[in-house]
Amino acid sequence: MKHSIKRQVAFIFIGLMAGTLLICVLINNSLLPRYYEDKREKALMDTYEIMNMAVREGRLSSEDFSIELEKISGRYNIMGVVQDMNGYVVGTFGNDMELLKGLLWDRLYMPIENSEILNADVSYTVQKVSDGKTRTEYMEMVGWLVGGQAFYIRTPLENITESVSIANRFLIYVGLAGIAFSSIVIWLVSNKITKPILELAEISERMTRLDFEAKYAGDSKNEIALLGDNINILSKTLEETIRELKTANNELEKDIEKKNRIDEMRKEFLSNVSHELKTPIALIQGYAEGLHEGINDDAKSREFYCDVIIDEAAKMNQMVKKLLTLNQLEFGNDVVNMERFDVVMLICNYLQTVHILTKQNGISVRMEKYEPIYVWADEFKTEEVFANYFTNAVNHCDKDKIIDVSIKCYNNKVRIQVFNTGIPIPPDCLKHIWEKFYKVDKARTREYGGSGVGLSIVKAIMDSMNQKYGVENYENGVCFWFELETVGKE
Repeated sequence: MKHSIKRQVAFIFIGLMAGTLLICVLINNSLLPRYYEDKREKALMDTYEIMNMAVREGRLSSEDFSIELEKISGRYNIMGVVQDMNGYVVGTFGNDMELLKGLLWDRLYMPIENSEILNADVSYTVQKVSDGKTRTEYMEMVGWLVGGQAFYIRTPLENITESVSIANRFLIYVGLAGIAFSSIVIWLVSNKITKPILELAEISERMTRLDFEAKYAGDSKNEIALLGDNINILSKTLEETIRELKTANNELEKDIEKKNRIDEMRKEFLSNVSHELKTPIALIQGYAEGLHEGINDDAKSREFYCDVIIDEAAKMNQMVKKLLTLNQLEFGNDVVNMERFDVVMLICNYLQTVHILTKQNGISVRMEKYEPIYVWADEFKTEEVFANYFTNAVNHCDKDKIIDVSIKCYNNKVRIQVFNTGIPIPPDCLKHIWEKFYKVDKARTREYGGSGVGLSIVKAIMDSMNQKYGVENYENGVCFWFELETVGKE
Protein backbone atom coordinates (compact mmCIF):
# COMPACT_ATOMS: atom_id res chain seq x y z
CA MET A 1 0.00 0.00 0.00
CA LYS A 2 1.45 3.35 -1.10
CA HIS A 3 0.36 5.32 1.95
CA SER A 4 0.70 2.52 4.48
CA ILE A 5 0.51 3.53 8.13
CA LYS A 6 3.25 0.99 8.82
CA ARG A 7 5.65 2.85 6.53
CA GLN A 8 4.63 6.23 7.85
CA VAL A 9 5.19 5.16 11.47
CA ALA A 10 8.56 3.57 10.59
CA PHE A 11 9.79 6.63 8.68
CA ILE A 12 8.66 9.02 11.40
CA PHE A 13 10.39 6.97 14.08
CA ILE A 14 13.62 6.67 12.06
CA GLY A 15 13.51 10.41 11.34
CA LEU A 16 13.07 11.19 15.02
CA MET A 17 16.02 8.99 15.97
CA ALA A 18 18.23 10.50 13.25
CA GLY A 19 17.23 14.00 14.33
CA THR A 20 17.95 13.15 17.96
CA LEU A 21 21.38 11.81 16.98
CA LEU A 22 22.16 14.99 15.01
CA ILE A 23 21.09 17.18 17.92
CA CYS A 24 23.31 15.20 20.29
CA VAL A 25 26.31 15.69 17.95
CA LEU A 26 25.64 19.43 17.74
CA ILE A 27 25.28 19.70 21.51
CA ASN A 28 28.54 17.80 21.96
CA ASN A 29 30.36 20.18 19.62
CA SER A 30 28.98 23.34 21.19
CA LEU A 31 28.62 22.57 24.90
CA LEU A 32 31.02 19.73 25.80
CA PRO A 33 34.25 21.84 25.67
CA ARG A 34 32.77 24.50 27.93
CA TYR A 35 31.37 21.88 30.28
CA TYR A 36 34.78 20.17 30.48
CA GLU A 37 36.55 23.46 31.28
CA ASP A 38 33.94 24.35 33.91
CA LYS A 39 34.57 21.02 35.64
CA ARG A 40 38.35 21.64 35.57
CA GLU A 41 37.90 25.15 36.99
CA LYS A 42 35.65 23.85 39.75
CA ALA A 43 38.32 21.26 40.68
CA LEU A 44 40.89 24.07 41.06
CA MET A 45 38.52 26.19 43.13
CA ASP A 46 37.70 23.23 45.39
CA THR A 47 41.42 22.60 45.92
CA TYR A 48 41.95 26.28 46.74
CA GLU A 49 39.19 26.17 49.35
CA ILE A 50 40.67 22.98 50.88
CA MET A 51 44.08 24.67 51.21
CA ASN A 52 42.52 27.75 52.82
CA MET A 53 40.67 25.50 55.25
CA ALA A 54 43.98 23.80 56.15
CA VAL A 55 45.58 27.22 56.80
CA ARG A 56 42.76 28.23 59.13
CA GLU A 57 43.02 24.94 60.99
CA GLY A 58 46.85 25.17 61.23
CA ARG A 59 47.54 21.89 59.50
CA LEU A 60 49.05 23.12 56.25
CA SER A 61 52.39 21.43 57.02
CA SER A 62 50.91 18.32 58.59
CA GLU A 63 51.38 14.86 57.16
CA ASP A 64 47.59 14.33 57.03
CA PHE A 65 47.19 17.34 54.79
CA SER A 66 50.01 16.16 52.53
CA ILE A 67 48.21 12.84 52.09
CA GLU A 68 44.98 14.73 51.36
CA LEU A 69 46.74 16.80 48.68
CA GLU A 70 48.11 13.67 47.06
CA LYS A 71 44.59 12.23 46.92
CA ILE A 72 43.42 15.43 45.26
CA SER A 73 46.27 15.20 42.77
CA GLY A 74 45.35 11.63 41.88
CA ARG A 75 41.64 12.33 41.65
CA TYR A 76 41.72 15.53 39.58
CA ASN A 77 45.23 15.29 37.97
CA ILE A 78 46.23 18.53 39.74
CA MET A 79 49.79 19.58 40.57
CA GLY A 80 50.68 22.38 42.94
CA VAL A 81 53.06 24.00 45.39
CA VAL A 82 52.63 26.24 48.44
CA GLN A 83 55.43 28.50 49.82
CA ASP A 84 55.49 30.73 52.84
CA MET A 85 56.56 34.36 52.81
CA ASN A 86 60.23 33.33 53.31
CA GLY A 87 60.21 31.13 50.23
CA TYR A 88 60.13 27.81 52.03
CA VAL A 89 57.97 25.10 50.53
CA VAL A 90 55.28 24.14 53.03
CA GLY A 91 53.28 21.86 50.75
CA THR A 92 53.54 20.24 47.37
CA PHE A 93 51.75 17.57 45.39
CA GLY A 94 52.30 16.12 41.95
CA ASN A 95 55.62 15.95 40.06
CA ASP A 96 58.28 18.53 39.02
CA MET A 97 58.45 20.47 42.26
CA GLU A 98 61.30 22.65 40.95
CA LEU A 99 59.31 23.54 37.84
CA LEU A 100 56.28 24.38 39.96
CA LYS A 101 58.33 26.59 42.31
CA GLY A 102 59.69 28.53 39.33
CA LEU A 103 56.28 28.90 37.76
CA LEU A 104 54.83 30.11 41.08
CA TRP A 105 56.86 33.34 41.16
CA ASP A 106 56.75 33.78 37.40
CA ARG A 107 52.98 33.70 37.39
CA LEU A 108 52.74 35.99 40.42
CA TYR A 109 54.90 38.78 39.03
CA MET A 110 55.42 38.16 35.31
CA PRO A 111 52.31 38.10 33.12
CA ILE A 112 52.53 35.77 30.14
CA GLU A 113 51.31 36.13 26.61
CA ASN A 114 48.62 34.04 25.00
CA SER A 115 46.84 33.46 28.31
CA GLU A 116 43.11 33.61 28.81
CA ILE A 117 41.94 34.76 32.24
CA LEU A 118 38.86 32.79 33.28
CA ASN A 119 38.33 34.08 36.83
CA ALA A 120 40.11 36.75 38.85
CA ASP A 121 39.95 37.95 42.43
CA VAL A 122 42.19 39.95 44.78
CA SER A 123 43.50 36.67 46.18
CA TYR A 124 43.81 34.52 43.05
CA THR A 125 43.70 34.35 39.28
CA VAL A 126 42.43 31.44 37.20
CA GLN A 127 43.69 31.37 33.64
CA LYS A 128 44.23 29.11 30.68
CA VAL A 129 47.78 29.00 29.25
CA SER A 130 49.52 27.01 26.52
CA ASP A 131 52.95 25.41 26.78
CA GLY A 132 54.68 26.17 23.45
CA LYS A 133 57.19 23.35 23.80
CA THR A 134 54.85 20.49 24.61
CA ARG A 135 51.82 22.09 22.90
CA THR A 136 49.83 21.27 25.98
CA GLU A 137 47.17 23.51 27.45
CA TYR A 138 46.90 23.99 31.19
CA MET A 139 44.39 25.58 33.45
CA GLU A 140 46.22 27.14 36.35
CA MET A 141 45.42 29.06 39.50
CA VAL A 142 47.92 31.32 41.30
CA GLY A 143 47.58 33.67 44.26
CA TRP A 144 47.71 33.93 48.02
CA LEU A 145 46.11 31.92 50.77
CA VAL A 146 44.41 33.48 53.80
CA GLY A 147 47.60 33.06 55.85
CA GLY A 148 49.75 34.95 53.33
CA GLN A 149 51.24 31.83 51.70
CA ALA A 150 51.75 31.87 47.92
CA PHE A 151 50.35 28.98 45.92
CA TYR A 152 50.33 27.72 42.38
CA ILE A 153 48.19 24.82 41.15
CA ARG A 154 47.48 23.61 37.64
CA THR A 155 45.81 20.81 35.74
CA PRO A 156 46.43 19.80 32.14
CA LEU A 157 43.65 20.25 29.62
CA GLU A 158 43.47 17.36 27.24
CA ASN A 159 42.85 18.17 23.60
CA ILE A 160 39.16 18.71 24.06
CA THR A 161 38.55 19.17 20.32
CA GLU A 162 39.97 15.74 19.62
CA SER A 163 38.02 14.31 22.54
CA VAL A 164 34.79 15.79 21.21
CA SER A 165 35.54 14.38 17.76
CA ILE A 166 36.14 10.93 19.20
CA ALA A 167 32.98 11.17 21.30
CA ASN A 168 30.95 12.25 18.27
CA ARG A 169 32.28 9.42 16.12
CA PHE A 170 31.45 6.92 18.87
CA LEU A 171 27.98 8.50 19.28
CA ILE A 172 27.38 8.29 15.52
CA TYR A 173 28.44 4.63 15.37
CA VAL A 174 26.25 3.74 18.34
CA GLY A 175 23.39 5.88 17.02
CA LEU A 176 23.49 4.31 13.56
CA ALA A 177 23.53 0.84 15.10
CA GLY A 178 20.62 1.86 17.35
CA ILE A 179 18.69 3.26 14.38
CA ALA A 180 19.23 0.04 12.40
CA PHE A 181 18.14 -2.14 15.31
CA SER A 182 15.21 0.13 16.21
CA SER A 183 14.10 0.24 12.57
CA ILE A 184 13.73 -3.53 12.58
CA VAL A 185 11.87 -3.39 15.90
CA ILE A 186 9.56 -0.57 14.83
CA TRP A 187 8.85 -2.36 11.54
CA LEU A 188 7.79 -5.46 13.44
CA VAL A 189 5.80 -3.44 15.99
CA SER A 190 4.07 -1.35 13.30
CA ASN A 191 3.24 -4.55 11.45
CA LYS A 192 1.59 -5.86 14.61
CA ILE A 193 -0.34 -2.59 14.97
CA THR A 194 -1.47 -2.37 11.34
CA LYS A 195 -2.48 -6.04 11.08
CA PRO A 196 -5.73 -5.56 13.08
CA ILE A 197 -6.36 -2.31 11.17
CA LEU A 198 -6.14 -4.20 7.87
CA GLU A 199 -8.46 -6.82 9.37
CA LEU A 200 -10.96 -4.09 10.25
CA ALA A 201 -10.62 -2.68 6.71
CA GLU A 202 -11.47 -6.10 5.27
CA ILE A 203 -14.49 -6.43 7.60
CA SER A 204 -15.75 -2.98 6.57
CA GLU A 205 -15.31 -3.89 2.88
CA ARG A 206 -17.40 -7.04 3.40
CA MET A 207 -20.02 -4.92 5.16
CA THR A 208 -20.32 -2.78 1.99
CA ARG A 209 -21.36 -6.00 0.24
CA LEU A 210 -23.96 -6.62 2.98
CA ASP A 211 -21.91 -9.50 4.36
CA PHE A 212 -22.17 -9.27 8.15
CA GLU A 213 -20.75 -12.66 9.04
CA ALA A 214 -17.16 -11.41 9.62
CA LYS A 215 -16.51 -10.22 13.17
CA TYR A 216 -13.44 -8.66 14.76
CA ALA A 217 -12.01 -11.11 17.31
CA GLY A 218 -8.96 -9.27 18.70
CA ASP A 219 -8.22 -9.80 22.40
CA SER A 220 -6.26 -6.60 23.08
CA LYS A 221 -7.54 -3.76 25.26
CA ASN A 222 -6.35 -0.76 23.20
CA GLU A 223 -8.12 1.76 20.96
CA ILE A 224 -8.07 -0.61 17.96
CA ALA A 225 -9.93 -3.23 19.99
CA LEU A 226 -12.48 -0.55 20.95
CA LEU A 227 -12.87 0.33 17.26
CA GLY A 228 -13.28 -3.38 16.46
CA ASP A 229 -15.99 -3.74 19.12
CA ASN A 230 -17.82 -0.70 17.71
CA ILE A 231 -17.60 -2.14 14.17
CA ASN A 232 -19.05 -5.41 15.50
CA ILE A 233 -21.90 -3.44 17.07
CA LEU A 234 -22.35 -1.46 13.86
CA SER A 235 -22.41 -4.69 11.85
CA LYS A 236 -25.02 -6.19 14.15
CA THR A 237 -27.10 -3.00 14.05
CA LEU A 238 -26.99 -2.80 10.26
CA GLU A 239 -27.91 -6.44 9.97
CA GLU A 240 -30.91 -5.95 12.25
CA THR A 241 -31.94 -2.79 10.40
CA ILE A 242 -31.76 -4.50 7.02
CA ARG A 243 -33.71 -7.42 8.40
CA GLU A 244 -36.38 -4.98 9.56
CA LEU A 245 -36.43 -3.32 6.14
CA LYS A 246 -36.80 -6.68 4.42
CA THR A 247 -39.80 -7.46 6.58
CA ALA A 248 -41.46 -4.10 5.89
CA ASN A 249 -43.85 -5.76 3.39
CA ASN A 250 -45.40 -7.68 6.26
CA GLU A 251 -46.33 -4.52 8.19
CA LEU A 252 -49.87 -4.48 6.75
CA GLU A 253 -50.56 -7.85 8.30
CA LYS A 254 -49.09 -6.63 11.57
CA ASP A 255 -51.33 -3.56 11.42
CA ILE A 256 -54.35 -5.78 10.92
CA GLU A 257 -53.23 -7.96 13.80
CA LYS A 258 -52.76 -4.83 15.91
CA LYS A 259 -56.25 -3.65 15.02
CA ASN A 260 -57.67 -7.03 16.01
CA ARG A 261 -55.74 -6.86 19.25
CA ILE A 262 -57.17 -3.41 19.97
CA ASP A 263 -60.64 -4.74 19.30
CA GLU A 264 -59.94 -7.58 21.72
CA MET A 265 -58.74 -5.06 24.29
CA ARG A 266 -61.93 -3.04 23.79
CA LYS A 267 -64.00 -6.17 24.23
CA GLU A 268 -62.01 -7.11 27.31
CA PHE A 269 -62.48 -3.61 28.69
CA LEU A 270 -66.22 -3.77 28.13
CA SER A 271 -66.28 -7.24 29.64
CA ASN A 272 -64.42 -6.01 32.72
CA VAL A 273 -66.72 -3.02 33.08
CA SER A 274 -69.84 -5.14 32.67
CA HIS A 275 -68.44 -7.64 35.17
CA GLU A 276 -67.74 -4.89 37.69
CA LEU A 277 -71.18 -3.34 37.20
CA LYS A 278 -73.05 -6.65 37.14
CA THR A 279 -72.82 -7.29 40.88
CA PRO A 280 -73.96 -3.84 42.13
CA ILE A 281 -76.70 -3.72 39.45
CA ALA A 282 -77.94 -7.16 40.49
CA LEU A 283 -77.94 -6.12 44.14
CA ILE A 284 -79.77 -2.89 43.39
CA GLN A 285 -82.30 -4.71 41.23
CA GLY A 286 -82.83 -7.45 43.81
CA TYR A 287 -83.30 -5.15 46.77
CA ALA A 288 -85.41 -2.72 44.73
CA GLU A 289 -87.72 -5.60 43.67
CA GLY A 290 -87.86 -6.69 47.30
CA LEU A 291 -88.99 -3.23 48.33
CA HIS A 292 -91.48 -3.10 45.46
CA GLU A 293 -93.01 -6.44 46.37
CA GLY A 294 -93.04 -5.59 50.09
CA ILE A 295 -91.12 -8.69 51.19
CA ASN A 296 -90.42 -7.07 54.53
CA ASP A 297 -92.93 -4.59 55.78
CA ASP A 298 -91.11 -3.43 58.89
CA ALA A 299 -89.34 -0.07 58.68
CA LYS A 300 -85.99 -1.43 59.79
CA SER A 301 -85.81 -3.93 56.91
CA ARG A 302 -86.87 -1.30 54.37
CA GLU A 303 -84.16 1.03 55.71
CA PHE A 304 -81.60 -1.77 55.33
CA TYR A 305 -82.72 -2.41 51.72
CA CYS A 306 -82.46 1.29 50.94
CA ASP A 307 -78.96 1.49 52.49
CA VAL A 308 -77.77 -1.40 50.32
CA ILE A 309 -79.20 0.21 47.19
CA ILE A 310 -77.64 3.59 48.05
CA ASP A 311 -74.28 1.99 48.87
CA GLU A 312 -74.14 -0.05 45.66
CA ALA A 313 -75.28 2.94 43.59
CA ALA A 314 -72.50 5.02 45.18
CA LYS A 315 -69.96 2.35 44.30
CA MET A 316 -71.17 2.29 40.71
CA ASN A 317 -71.07 6.06 40.53
CA GLN A 318 -67.55 6.14 41.96
CA MET A 319 -66.32 3.50 39.52
CA VAL A 320 -67.88 5.28 36.53
CA LYS A 321 -66.22 8.54 37.58
CA LYS A 322 -62.87 6.78 37.87
CA LEU A 323 -63.30 5.13 34.48
CA LEU A 324 -64.15 8.49 32.89
CA THR A 325 -61.13 10.09 34.56
CA LEU A 326 -58.87 7.25 33.43
CA ASN A 327 -60.27 7.43 29.90
CA GLN A 328 -59.53 11.17 29.68
CA LEU A 329 -56.00 10.68 31.02
CA GLU A 330 -55.14 7.77 28.72
CA PHE A 331 -56.44 9.50 25.58
CA GLY A 332 -54.78 12.81 26.45
CA ASN A 333 -58.05 14.74 26.69
CA ASP A 334 -57.32 15.97 30.22
CA VAL A 335 -55.05 19.07 30.36
CA VAL A 336 -52.28 19.06 32.98
CA ASN A 337 -52.31 22.43 34.74
CA MET A 338 -48.78 22.94 36.08
CA GLU A 339 -48.64 25.32 39.03
CA ARG A 340 -46.50 26.11 42.05
CA PHE A 341 -47.87 25.01 45.43
CA ASP A 342 -46.82 23.74 48.87
CA VAL A 343 -47.10 19.96 48.78
CA VAL A 344 -46.65 19.69 52.55
CA MET A 345 -49.76 21.82 53.14
CA LEU A 346 -51.71 19.78 50.55
CA ILE A 347 -50.90 16.53 52.38
CA CYS A 348 -51.63 17.96 55.83
CA ASN A 349 -55.01 19.32 54.68
CA TYR A 350 -55.94 15.96 53.19
CA LEU A 351 -54.95 14.08 56.35
CA GLN A 352 -57.18 16.38 58.39
CA THR A 353 -60.17 15.56 56.17
CA VAL A 354 -59.69 11.79 56.58
CA HIS A 355 -58.88 11.91 60.30
CA ILE A 356 -62.32 10.57 61.25
CA LEU A 357 -62.04 7.74 58.69
CA THR A 358 -58.69 6.54 60.04
CA LYS A 359 -59.89 6.88 63.62
CA GLN A 360 -62.95 4.75 62.88
CA ASN A 361 -60.70 2.06 61.41
CA GLY A 362 -58.37 2.16 64.43
CA ILE A 363 -55.43 3.32 62.26
CA SER A 364 -52.58 5.46 63.62
CA VAL A 365 -51.32 8.01 61.04
CA ARG A 366 -47.75 9.20 61.53
CA MET A 367 -46.09 12.15 59.80
CA GLU A 368 -43.20 14.33 60.92
CA LYS A 369 -43.44 18.11 60.83
CA TYR A 370 -41.92 19.50 57.62
CA GLU A 371 -41.08 22.99 56.44
CA PRO A 372 -43.01 24.15 53.33
CA ILE A 373 -41.82 22.41 50.14
CA TYR A 374 -42.90 24.06 46.89
CA VAL A 375 -43.27 21.97 43.73
CA TRP A 376 -44.28 22.36 40.08
CA ALA A 377 -47.21 20.03 39.37
CA ASP A 378 -50.95 19.83 38.85
CA GLU A 379 -52.26 20.42 42.38
CA PHE A 380 -55.61 18.69 41.84
CA LYS A 381 -54.03 15.61 40.23
CA THR A 382 -51.31 15.47 42.88
CA GLU A 383 -53.97 15.35 45.58
CA GLU A 384 -55.75 12.62 43.62
CA VAL A 385 -52.55 10.55 43.49
CA PHE A 386 -51.96 10.96 47.22
CA ALA A 387 -55.64 10.22 47.95
CA ASN A 388 -55.47 6.97 45.94
CA TYR A 389 -52.30 5.92 47.79
CA PHE A 390 -53.77 6.82 51.20
CA THR A 391 -57.12 5.15 50.50
CA ASN A 392 -55.30 2.06 49.32
CA ALA A 393 -53.21 2.12 52.53
CA VAL A 394 -56.35 2.43 54.71
CA ASN A 395 -58.04 -0.47 52.93
CA HIS A 396 -55.02 -2.77 53.31
CA CYS A 397 -53.72 -1.61 56.70
CA ASP A 398 -53.34 -4.56 59.07
CA LYS A 399 -51.24 -5.89 61.96
CA ASP A 400 -50.02 -2.79 63.88
CA LYS A 401 -52.54 -0.57 62.03
CA ILE A 402 -49.97 2.16 61.21
CA ILE A 403 -49.79 4.45 58.19
CA ASP A 404 -46.52 6.40 57.92
CA VAL A 405 -46.36 9.41 55.54
CA SER A 406 -42.83 10.69 54.83
CA ILE A 407 -41.27 13.31 52.53
CA LYS A 408 -37.68 13.22 51.27
CA CYS A 409 -35.90 15.90 49.21
CA TYR A 410 -32.89 15.28 46.93
CA ASN A 411 -31.47 16.68 43.67
CA ASN A 412 -34.35 19.17 43.06
CA LYS A 413 -36.84 16.35 43.61
CA VAL A 414 -39.22 15.51 46.44
CA ARG A 415 -40.40 11.95 47.09
CA ILE A 416 -43.72 11.43 48.95
CA GLN A 417 -44.06 7.98 50.52
CA VAL A 418 -47.15 6.30 52.02
CA PHE A 419 -46.34 3.20 54.07
CA ASN A 420 -48.89 0.94 55.74
CA THR A 421 -48.32 -2.06 57.94
CA GLY A 422 -49.83 -5.30 56.71
CA ILE A 423 -49.21 -8.19 54.33
CA PRO A 424 -46.68 -7.42 51.53
CA ILE A 425 -47.84 -7.65 47.91
CA PRO A 426 -46.90 -11.01 46.31
CA PRO A 427 -43.80 -10.48 44.11
CA ASP A 428 -45.52 -11.88 41.00
CA CYS A 429 -48.30 -9.29 41.42
CA LEU A 430 -46.09 -6.19 41.69
CA LYS A 431 -45.81 -5.64 37.92
CA HIS A 432 -49.60 -5.99 37.43
CA ILE A 433 -50.97 -3.70 40.15
CA TRP A 434 -50.90 -0.66 37.81
CA GLU A 435 -53.15 -2.44 35.27
CA LYS A 436 -56.85 -1.60 35.01
CA PHE A 437 -59.17 -3.83 37.05
CA TYR A 438 -56.28 -5.86 38.48
CA LYS A 439 -56.95 -6.95 42.09
CA VAL A 440 -54.47 -8.77 44.28
CA ASP A 441 -57.16 -9.97 46.72
CA LYS A 442 -60.50 -9.88 44.92
CA ALA A 443 -62.55 -10.86 47.98
CA ARG A 444 -61.06 -8.10 50.13
CA THR A 445 -61.32 -5.57 47.29
CA ARG A 446 -65.02 -6.31 46.99
CA GLU A 447 -65.37 -5.97 50.76
CA TYR A 448 -64.25 -2.33 50.81
CA GLY A 449 -65.72 -1.49 47.40
CA GLY A 450 -62.53 -1.24 45.38
CA SER A 451 -62.71 -1.24 41.59
CA GLY A 452 -59.07 -1.97 40.69
CA VAL A 453 -58.83 1.37 38.82
CA GLY A 454 -57.20 3.63 41.45
CA LEU A 455 -53.58 2.67 40.77
CA SER A 456 -54.20 2.84 37.01
CA ILE A 457 -55.28 6.47 37.54
CA VAL A 458 -52.06 7.08 39.53
CA LYS A 459 -50.01 5.65 36.65
CA ALA A 460 -51.82 7.80 34.06
CA ILE A 461 -51.45 11.00 36.15
CA MET A 462 -47.75 10.50 36.88
CA ASP A 463 -47.07 9.67 33.22
CA SER A 464 -48.89 12.84 32.17
CA MET A 465 -46.58 14.90 34.46
CA ASN A 466 -43.46 12.90 33.40
CA GLN A 467 -42.59 11.97 36.99
CA LYS A 468 -41.58 8.70 38.64
CA TYR A 469 -43.73 6.50 40.89
CA GLY A 470 -43.49 3.02 42.36
CA VAL A 471 -44.03 0.54 45.18
CA GLU A 472 -41.71 -1.33 47.55
CA ASN A 473 -42.40 -4.33 49.75
CA TYR A 474 -41.18 -4.51 53.35
CA GLU A 475 -41.36 -7.36 55.85
CA ASN A 476 -44.09 -5.60 57.81
CA GLY A 477 -45.94 -3.78 55.05
CA VAL A 478 -46.00 -1.94 51.71
CA CYS A 479 -44.75 1.53 50.68
CA PHE A 480 -46.13 3.42 47.66
CA TRP A 481 -44.25 6.53 46.46
CA PHE A 482 -44.23 9.24 43.79
CA GLU A 483 -41.88 12.13 42.94
CA LEU A 484 -42.35 15.79 42.00
CA GLU A 485 -40.00 18.59 40.91
CA THR A 486 -39.15 21.12 43.65
CA VAL A 487 -38.79 24.88 43.05
CA GLY A 488 -37.48 26.17 46.38
CA LYS A 489 -39.00 27.58 49.56
CA GLU A 490 -40.79 30.75 50.46
